[in-house]
Amino acid sequence: MTKIVFMGTPAFSVPVLEGLLEAGYDVLAVVTQPDRPVGRKKTITPPPVKEAALKHNLLVLQPEKISGSPEMEKVIELAPDIIVTAAFGQFLPEKILQAPKFGAINVHASLLPKYRGGAPVHYSIINGEKETGVTIMEMVKKMDAGDILSQKAIPITKNDDVGTMFERLSLVGKELLLETLPKILANEITPIPQDETKVTFSPNITREQEQIDWHKTAEEVDNQVRGMRPWPTAFTTYQESNWKLWEVTPLTETTAAEAGTIVKRSKKELWIACGQGTLLAVNVLQPSGKGKLAVQDFLNGVGKMVTESDKVG
Repeated sequence: MTKIVFMGTPAFSVPVLEGLLEAGYDVLAVVTQPDRPVGRKKTITPPPVKEAALKHNLLVLQPEKISGSPEMEKVIELAPDIIVTAAFGQFLPEKILQAPKFGAINVHASLLPKYRGGAPVHYSIINGEKETGVTIMEMVKKMDAGDILSQKAIPITKNDDVGTMFERLSLVGKELLLETLPKILANEITPIPQDETKVTFSPNITREQEQIDWHKTAEEVDNQVRGMRPWPTAFTTYQESNWKLWEVTPLTETTAAEAGTIVKRSKKELWIACGQGTLLAVNVLQPSGKGKLAVQDFLNGVGKMVTESDKVG
């Protein structure tokens, strides 16, 4: 039986781990990030992969930093045939990469060489890509730069956001890994080097990137909102407070108003001018210190002060 050490952290990684178990692979240990404080109350919470691993009575290792750690030595001592990673969140040292007979492979949520880095799904949606996918690749010391072993593409629809894409891609990753792994173990795959001229990057989203630039078109703002939903969430400012925007709709109507101007405010509608004369309707938003509200509830409640010709920024 093939012996595997699995490394992953978020919900995206869980179906991949469970797929290995369902297929009968011997998962010797699961390496994941330490428990972290979550939410306003900062409740210490285990990562989703840890919860899944414990349900299956698997050994769980949680190094703050795996390089040079006792957990690294434990992985090497376990002598896995192969290491499988999926959104683990740490670089693996050369000592670990070279330890297994078949090396280490990664389940990455993009069509490499596009979107190397930690936020490939976010950038795919923000940049208006028509498709994304999963790449199984060899792991090397350089971030997401290993040779490609297999890929599968799926479309991005106008209804998709980061949450829906992660759910779909995790299942694609599970299926693709289970198709690819036997071929790796049988030496039936010829790795394909990535084309370095086509490399793009997807670093973690910054706070500055979360703020909406209303000079973008309505479609681009919609892409930003969906590309940051449900986390970290796009926002705009109004009268020195922040509004998180959860759902918006680009409109066919046009306007001559300056970008960021509220051009329509009724009991049920809030329209904002965007770049190139485009218009956007706000459907669901979250005022500072409040929960999510449908726009009509907001406008008839805490948003009563909002008036036409006001500016957001």
